[in-house]
Amino acid sequence: METKFEAGINIAIKIPKSKYDKTVAFYKDILKLEVQEKPISNPTVSRTHEVKFGHNIIWLDCVDNYTHSETWLQLTVPDVTEATNYLISNGVETCDEIEELPKDMHWIQDPAGTVFNLQKRELK
Repeated sequence: METKFEAGINIAIKIPKSKYDKTVAFYKDILKLEVQEKPISNPTVSRTHEVKFGHNIIWLDCVDNYTHSETWLQLTVPDVTEATNYLISNGVETCDEIEELPKDMHWIQDPAGTVFNLQKRELK
């Protein structure tokens, strides 16, 4: 079976604490998008807001220890183990230490440092 990667609907923007409130206000008050704070229990993300962005969801994540923002993307695959083995065979290692996530998912990065969450595609 050939591994097929697809874009997921989730986009996370990791935002330094000092810029977080102004960033949330930008999406909510200036762009007038639907923004809702969501509860979160994560050792590296202190607050999160969900932003409806067309067919996608942007997660505005407040990270206390960042000095600049980063955008993280979601990749979905039919089989995470198969995709992980494929990536490793092509020199792409997982980097699951960057943020806590469920055991059936992995973090990877492209050569430029863009972070991707690799997870199983939900069947429709």
